[in-house]
Amino acid sequence: MKTILKGKSKEVIIDTGGPVVIIGESINPTRRKKLVTTLQQNDFSYVLELAENQIKAGADILDVNVGYPGVDDIRLLPEVVKVLQDRFDVPLCLDSPNPKAIEAALKIAAGKCLINSVNGKEALLQEIIPVAEEYGAAVIGLCMDDDGITNDPEKRLAIAEKIIGRAVKAGISPGDVIVDPLAMAVSAEPQACLVTLETIKLVHQKLGHNITMGASNISFGLPDRESLNAAFMAVSIYNGLTCPIANPEKITPLVRATDLVLGRDEFAMRFVECFQNRS
Repeated sequence: MKTILKGKSKEVIIDTGGPVVIIGESINPTRRKKLVTTLQQNDFSYVLELAENQIKAGADILDVNVGYPGVDDIRLLPEVVKVLQDRFDVPLCLDSPNPKAIEAALKIAAGKCLINSVNGKEALLQEIIPVAEEYGAAVIGLCMDDDGITNDPEKRLAIAEKIIGRAVKAGISPGDVIVDPLAMAVSAEPQACLVTLETIKLVHQKLGHNITMGASNISFGLPDRESLNAAFMAVSIYNGLTCPIANPEKITPLVRATDLVLGRDEFAMRFVECFQNRS
């Protein structure tokens, strides 16, 4: 199954057959005080710097999150989208818990965006799905609902099926729903990674949809996070993960290596190019 996203002219195809597409996570005020400060001053130079660095490092799509306490994201998210699209031709993933901010950004965005995100909660389904359909956007569906987050992979699969069903009923193409199986901190729940991996496997085998997730969530609170993230990411890709949300400056070599091992990189062209670009 394919999910096709577009910038002003550039098209990115996320395919369940690979290779892996990287969604750059860095335009996010969480743990980035400089981003909060500059956005508060309507200074977009740091946003552009983050975008450029991620694209150079291998990001195919940019996640755009401007949420911080007190922000008017209905105003700010569209402004940041415009600034980014004036400089870069890359598809955007609009990341906000505020449906009105998402809609405001979609109104001015060029191309075809990805919405991050919807879940199985009825109220959110009723708000986000019609917006995605109206503006022709793809959407990420998180495997949680009004009962919270379950540790049963089969129940997470059922939530994914519910989201896909509602989207398709509204007129959205099945390929335009990307499933997020939810990656939780393994330091807090010893079985968290296994639950996520089993959910990935079920979604891949039974639904055939593209799959995303936050690449670094599982290692929260632990030492040597990069090694733990890399191990989990490689196994996740093997089981069906197709478009992780991650820092490309840290994850691109691992992604290229995994694609090569899985036979998705003929003559190691992308793997070699990755390191040539970094030299």
